[in-house]
Parts: sequence; structure tokens; C-alpha cells
Amino acid sequence: MIVGPTKTQSKGIFFLSEVMNANIFLKGKKIGKLSDIIIINTGKVAVATHIIISRPFGYPSLMVPWDNVSTFSEKEITVDLDDVEKYACKIPEGFILLKDFILDKKILDMEDTDVEIVYDIKMVMKNKLYITDVDPSKNARLRRLGLSKFANLVHKKDDKSEEELIPWFYVQALPPNIGSFTGDVKLNILKEKLNDLPPVDIVEILEDLDHEQRLTVINQLDEEHASDALEEIGPNMQREIISSLNKEKIADLVDRMTPGQAADVLAVLTLEDQTEIMKLMDEGNLHKIRSILEKRQDTILNLITEKYISAQPDELVETIQNDYPKIAKGKDEIMYIHVVDKDNKLLGILDVKEILQEDDEALLKDVMNKSVITLKPESSIGEATAMFSRYGFRSLPVTDKNNKIIGIVSQRDIAKLTLHFLE
Repeated sequence: MIVGPTKTQSKGIFFLSEVMNANIFLKGKKIGKLSDIIIINTGKVAVATHIIISRPFGYPSLMVPWDNVSTFSEKEITVDLDDVEKYACKIPEGFILLKDFILDKKILDMEDTDVEIVYDIKMVMKNKLYITDVDPSKNARLRRLGLSKFANLVHKKDDKSEEELIPWFYVQALPPNIGSFTGDVKLNILKEKLNDLPPVDIVEILEDLDHEQRLTVINQLDEEHASDALEEIGPNMQREIISSLNKEKIADLVDRMTPGQAADVLAVLTLEDQTEIMKLMDEGNLHKIRSILEKRQDTILNLITEKYISAQPDELVETIQNDYPKIAKGKDEIMYIHVVDKDNKLLGILDVKEILQEDDEALLKDVMNKSVITLKPESSIGEATAMFSRYGFRSLPVTDKNNKIIGIVSQRDIAKLTLHFLE
């Protein structure tokens, strides 16, 4: 029986130096030591496909597929094999050996200039083993010398050790001639160039990464660029990243924002964290930020308007097109058609521009957008602001627990309210 990796490994993050030479067991019997890991490069990360097991007394090494690895930790690895000798072989050409081909290689920039040396490699276990970063730091060099305890002590005192990791997605496709003594690791961008990227591009990079890699990128940015990037990302990612940064750094990043942007970021935190971080911030804009945060706790009920366009699902597109000037007259929101049933339950929404492009004979229920983003009566102004920022709509419907539409809130009114508290 072939068993995939279990969830019993000691932790989810490993360095290659920590697991090399780990004892490997089959059915409780030691069969050898981990000597290398075969990987395939997927671009953003690399993925382990096999482990190489060295055996004593001159027995040939084993090349074991990752699917046969049952547990994986620094101290020991267990495998499940039906016939050990079936896996005894020489490593075929074209396979990439993580230790033999990558470790101790020069890291070159795009102009083939020596940058650093790969002293260690960071890996993350999430059912599969992902290779996420190369590590040129002095701590990595200490680990390689067997001074892990000292390296850990230095790491605690030196917050910059994480910043020195180079995410795998910076590594160019490995050259076909790479081997034990040939080929170099090349970067597709210098770490220093990261600060030259526009915040929007940095956010696109962050969206493709896991949490650990996002922190690495944020820590590599200078404070100004980190602050700009933090403004651009969505509230969920903001909360995730901020929760892993120390409060002094958060205060420094938020201090560089406008009061409105600072309130956006602080709004995703708990009241306790907000209070602690604001104590560390510059006093200059705090009164404005507090005013915005306090107002954002209010619900949106006072901003709702019932002057919106609604229509029945069985109406023809042509009817809306012909009657639009009449049905839009006197309405506060005229760019969306809200499709409702006889009980005023919201069924879908159509943009006026879409109406003009649809077939005249089509029914609204057949062309409307049924995946509707809505607010609730108890939604706060801050939540509404975040929704408008995320989706870019001109207005959002407010519905009750039965999905009956109560009214709509316009982005313009929310923006005006925020501006008022900045003045």
C-alpha cells in the first residue's frame, strides 16, 4: 500500500541543512539516511518529487517517490515501500538535485554579477514539500557549520535574517547544464530592484504567494514602498500580514499614510491592537484617524436611499431600453437595474451599459448578474468603504435576512463622508 505524507511532521517549515542525513525508516527499521531531494521547478516555487536515500555497506542509493514518504521531520523520515530494491538505481540525467545542484552555488543577478552564495534552502510542508526560498544569510552559514543553536540565538536578535531570504520566484529557470560543479543560480530580479516596482505590481506579486513569502517581500521593501503596498492590498491580506509584523513596524508604516488610508488599515485590526499601535504613532494626524474610525463604526442605515431603479425578471431588455428615461427620472442611482421579484427580493443586477448591448428580445432574468455583492443593515461605514474599494462599484444594494432589498448606498456618499472627516 502506498501512503502519502501524513500530517504528523514536527513542523511545516524546514531548512535543507536541518533535514540532510536524517535517518530513514521502513516498518520501524532504519534503511539509510536522506542524502538529497529531487525537485521540479514550477516557477513560483519548486516541488519535491523524490528523496534520495543513501545506504550503508556499499548498497546502491534508493530513489523514492515523494508519494511513498509517510512522515518527514528533522530527526527521522519514514517511507512505505513494498520492495526496497525496486527503488535502487542511479539518478537519471535531467533530474535536479536540490543539495547537489543548488546548495553552495553562486547567486548571480541579471547582469551575471556575483551577488551571494546559497548557504541553505527553505522548504514548506503542505501535503507536498515546496521549495520556497534560497538563503544566503550568515545564519544559514552557521547552520551549515552545525551551529544551529547559535544561529537561532542570532536570529532572535537579528530581525533582518528573514529579509535576507530570496523567494524562489526570483530564481530564473535553472539552466540545463546545472550539475554538481556546473551552472549558477540566476535571479530574474535583484532584491534591490523590488523597491522600483509600482505598488500595484507588488500587490500582484503578493497575491500569488503564501503567507511566509508575503512577509519576506514586505520585509525586503523599504518603509515607503511597504506602506504604499499595504494600502493597495485587500483587507483580508492586510489583516494576515499585519498580524505577523511587530507593532513598531506597523505604526511606522501606517504613519506614512494619509489619515483615510491609515484608518482603512487600522480598521481591519482588533480594538486592542488599534489602541496599541496608535500609541506608537505620530500625534499629528491621530485626531483625524480617530474621527474616521469612530464614524466608521456607525451603520450605513442613515446613508440608504430608496430612489433606485428596479424591474421584474420577466421584463424584456427592449422595455427597459425604451422606458429608461422615464424610469430613471428622479432616482439617486441610475446606472444599475435591480431585478426583484413581487416580494422585492433581489434576484440580480444589470449595468445600464450591459442593457444597451443585450438582445432586445432577451428577458432580464436571462441576462442579469445573479452573483450580487450586498451589504446588510448592520454593516458599518468602514465595511462599506472596504467593499467599494475592493469591487469598484458605484453603489451597493442593502438587503435584509430574507434578501429583500431595503435600499442602496452610493460610493459617492461614502466618499463624501470620509472627506468630511478629513477636513
